[in-house]
Amino acid sequence: MSFSWPWALLALLVLPLLAVAWWLGRHRRKRAAVRVTSIALVRSAVAGRSRWRRRVPVALLVAGLAVLAVGAARPQVTVPQASSNATIMLALDVSGSMCSTDVKPNRIEAAEQAAGAFIKAQSGGPRIGLVAFASTAAVLVPPTADTQQLLSALDSLTTAGGTAIGDGILASLDAIAQVDPAVAPTGATPRRPPGDYPDDVIVVLTDGSNNRGVEPATAARQAAARGVRVFTIGYGTDNPATLACDAGQFGGFGGGGLVGGGGPGNPLSADDGALMQISKATGGTFYKAQDASQLSSALSRLPAAITVVTRHVDIAAGFAAGGGLLIAVAVALSLWWNRVRRPGPAATPG
Repeated sequence: MSFSWPWALLALLVLPLLAVAWWLGRHRRKRAAVRVTSIALVRSAVAGRSRWRRRVPVALLVAGLAVLAVGAARPQVTVPQASSNATIMLALDVSGSMCSTDVKPNRIEAAEQAAGAFIKAQSGGPRIGLVAFASTAAVLVPPTADTQQLLSALDSLTTAGGTAIGDGILASLDAIAQVDPAVAPTGATPRRPPGDYPDDVIVVLTDGSNNRGVEPATAARQAAARGVRVFTIGYGTDNPATLACDAGQFGGFGGGGLVGGGGPGNPLSADDGALMQISKATGGTFYKAQDASQLSSALSRLPAAITVVTRHVDIAAGFAAGGGLLIAVAVALSLWWNRVRRPGPAATPG
């Protein structure tokens, strides 16, 4: 729990002062007490009153004042809430290694099918955009609710050399900034407090390690500064396989050979460690998908994580109501237990 006005908690210092005043009042009353010799008269004066009846209203009053003081500080709690305004950017790796046949029929075709099923399942829900990256990154479809436009772009994906994961994240951030004023573009200063996540997320699907452009860790820091979560999927197996793409999946988009070089790691294997760090730094989740079914499963689990965001909810009204209720009960009990009892009719001698 956090507080919008934490300085208001200084009001709690009044409670010890009230306790001191109450103790001094009791001390003075004891010193001024009148000695009464008739025990019967004492019992009659305090008829039915016990020590706990005197203390319960006081305790309730103090508790009520304490609750009101906390409420004055405007307490807030962070709760998960379903979002209906999410923007999802799918950043897909189209490097030459996506022609690997360790995932049948090959990685890129299985990825297209799984991404297409995901897009269809979100129809009528969040906006979805599409980024493709190899040696560079490009926004193929800005965030849109047009399912057919997204599916057509998926069908036209072609491979190229290199793997620029960081560039794919930055291109996705700029695409989000075009439709969400709360997210600053990559060249501007972030305007959102760290850890306060908006409804916008990036899903990175890659089967290799970064070997071009901006470092993924640098791009992840940019996303984290804007509160945009990045979910990553490490795609493909660790076993080399024949590269086989049809004519429509070759060439275009950045040029270069089928398998990009110039960077560390196996170009046919995803850098799971780096992907985990990206997700951890941005509040997202890492998934491992070694075949088509695992990829479909990973994508199907995303909506629950993506459309549930954290919100700061002000609960000051609840504290005000609770404090007021405690004080009202304290006053009511005090009046009830201290009401004046009318003497009953005198007994007639028999």
